[in-house]
Amino acid sequence: MRALTLVVALLLSSMLAASERVVSLAPSLSETMLELGADDLLVGMLDGGERPDALAGVPSVGRLGQLEMETLLALQPTLVLLRPDSISHAQRDQLMQFGIPVLVAQPVSLAQLTEQFALIGERVGRAEQGRALARRFEQGLAQLRRRYHREQPFRVFYQIWNRPLYTLGGRQIISDAIEVCGGRNAFADLQLPAPQVSIESVLSRNPEVVLAGSGAQLSEWKAWPQLAAVRKGQLWEVPDKGLERPSFQMLDAIGKLCAVMAQAAP
Repeated sequence: MRALTLVVALLLSSMLAASERVVSLAPSLSETMLELGADDLLVGMLDGGERPDALAGVPSVGRLGQLEMETLLALQPTLVLLRPDSISHAQRDQLMQFGIPVLVAQPVSLAQLTEQFALIGERVGRAEQGRALARRFEQGLAQLRRRYHREQPFRVFYQIWNRPLYTLGGRQIISDAIEVCGGRNAFADLQLPAPQVSIESVLSRNPEVVLAGSGAQLSEWKAWPQLAAVRKGQLWEVPDKGLERPSFQMLDAIGKLCAVMAQAAP
């Protein structure tokens, strides 16, 4: 009897998972669904940048910051995966009012991202895959930490934009990635996710490495030869934009970042 009950429970769980209609409101969450093998449940997604080929046929519900609410509702989702900063505050409030189940996911650390794989996997009927993904991610991070550990982490300035000058605060997942690679965010003491800073404040913290999105942005720092990163020739482009999308693929992006940062002179 117990065996029969277990079989029935498993069948019901499978049927419920198969009936899920999921809309993802962040590229990173769409990638996570794909990584979980749950992309068959995606009925809509918010676009931002290039799509993975496997998700080419999933209907769009708009772009980052521009959710098409009527399109989303027409898809009749049973679950919305939401990264809060992907849509406006007004649209977030509106979404909650419709009564559609919403799973909010915005990890600010690699530990939270690891937990997110298991959480989303459980919610969409891919619990085993979610736990396996979490284990692989955790193991991969542990290997990178061992390989790139430094007794004295070097100071890193991560430039998001140059005019005006924006960087990362300490409560940001990329700040955590920098630590995996043996560095320390020069502005880790700031709590805002993306604070605006001055050139003077960067000079006063004297980073030994500057990371930015393009060579053009980096070349501007050569006007400040007193900066340790300039003096040592350690002005480097971020090697993989996947660093900005917290999904499993971020592990590979962190590995590439570590390989670049390993060149830093003490």
